[in-house]
Amino acid sequence: MLSGIIPRKTASHFCWKCSNQNNAQLLTDAVLMLTSTTSNQSTKLLHWYDRHHRVLPWRISPSEQASGIRPDPYRVWLSEIMLQQTTVEAVKSYFVKFIERWPAVQAMALASEDDILRAWAGLGYYSRARNLKKCADAVVRQHDGKFPGSAAALKELPGIGDYTSAAIAAIAFGEAVAVVDGNVERVISRLYTIDTPLPAAKPEIRALMGQLTPIDRPGDFAQAMMDLGATICTPRRPACAICPLNDDCMALKSRDPEEFPVKAPKAEKPIRTGAAFIAIADDGSVFLRKRKDEGLLAGMTEVPGSPWTARIDGDTTIDAAPFPAQWTASGSITHVFTHFELRLSVYRSENVSKAASSDGWWSLPTELSDEALPTVMKKAITAAIPEAFKGKRKNR
Repeated sequence: MLSGIIPRKTASHFCWKCSNQNNAQLLTDAVLMLTSTTSNQSTKLLHWYDRHHRVLPWRISPSEQASGIRPDPYRVWLSEIMLQQTTVEAVKSYFVKFIERWPAVQAMALASEDDILRAWAGLGYYSRARNLKKCADAVVRQHDGKFPGSAAALKELPGIGDYTSAAIAAIAFGEAVAVVDGNVERVISRLYTIDTPLPAAKPEIRALMGQLTPIDRPGDFAQAMMDLGATICTPRRPACAICPLNDDCMALKSRDPEEFPVKAPKAEKPIRTGAAFIAIADDGSVFLRKRKDEGLLAGMTEVPGSPWTARIDGDTTIDAAPFPAQWTASGSITHVFTHFELRLSVYRSENVSKAASSDGWWSLPTELSDEALPTVMKKAITAAIPEAFKGKRKNR
């Protein structure tokens, strides 16, 4: 609330009409000052972005934009889905691989879910891969192969939420909407010294980002904020001396920027245990099977194993083996999921008859890298066969 704008009645001839006019003028001046400040911040950041933007395979550079080249909504969508809870460095090679194989949304709509899952293997959060297929199908069938041009319409598509819809709308279609990822949360929290812990601070951060976002070049501004957080306003040891917004940063002026964003304490992850069984045939092939089409890692490929349980008496021994064989212990692995930590005891058996089980298939060593194996399964196989994934992937 603006202070000092309500007049005090100090004289018998007080003029309320004049007072109201003064109040209106003060409010107008305050709004203009706020608008001028945010406009100045946006201008400074865009000027910095024009010179220091990151070069990424899914991006159109500011100079390309100025020459009339526009971002491809398909590439923007694909990159934003991949970047959810995944680092830029991890995404780069996957993005290039996907674009080479499926250069347009129509091509992805024609692909099978299994092919997409195999190509996605190792990137994690596999529901994203399944939603890629669903979203591509919806765009082709419901929108004639063209992505909708607004955040509201994009949000109706499978796998697209608040952040992703805003990012696509701003970057691909120039809609002036607030785009807020983890980098932006950090920058805004420091600019305005937001003491409310995350995630409760998210609405306030989104509102402030909305005020900062310019009508002109909203996509570049969103990417500039992301780049600023990724390269300068980093979680530890931010390079405040070269930040284009250091004159406006309240955390730098009055506090330690590393205090922000404030985060609520995280609960300790529960631990689940289980067993994994690596069956190896005479020709070196490994027995695999498909997981159920629902639940964690739905539809992905796995090695046989016991249920993952938090029970102290959970079976993590040879007694949980899928079929009789000469099983020997091959160590253990740990894998951290979003909501729990998994510890698997790994067992190995060689010279297993391929007739031992009929609910899966046998994959040769040269084919393992092309299977839709999530990282946890690759860890289990590597514990039993250290050289399993050292070869090159085959082209499928």
